[in-house]
Amino acid sequence: MFIVLLFMFAGIITGYLFRKWKIQFINGIILTLIWLLLFLLGVEVGVNDNVVKNFANLGFEAMLIAVFATLGSIIGAWLLWKITPKTPKEHFLKH
Repeated sequence: MFIVLLFMFAGIITGYLFRKWKIQFINGIILTLIWLLLFLLGVEVGVNDNVVKNFANLGFEAMLIAVFATLGSIIGAWLLWKITPKTPKEHFLKH
């Protein structure tokens, strides 16, 4: 875990130092690496017998988590919408 954080902070520092440079090709590299990571994750899942045998059960659990996480986000956003002022005038009247 320490190595992951170290790499992340090294990336942040490097990005900060080179922030004024126009690095056009970096987006293509990032997209390619993300596709490669997704492919390798799929390979890793495919060779794991436990995951393949329990795929239907895992898929159902993943769907439940996704549905309830989405519902929680919607409810949280709705509540935030209700309690926050809509105009700058309302904001100053509350204080």
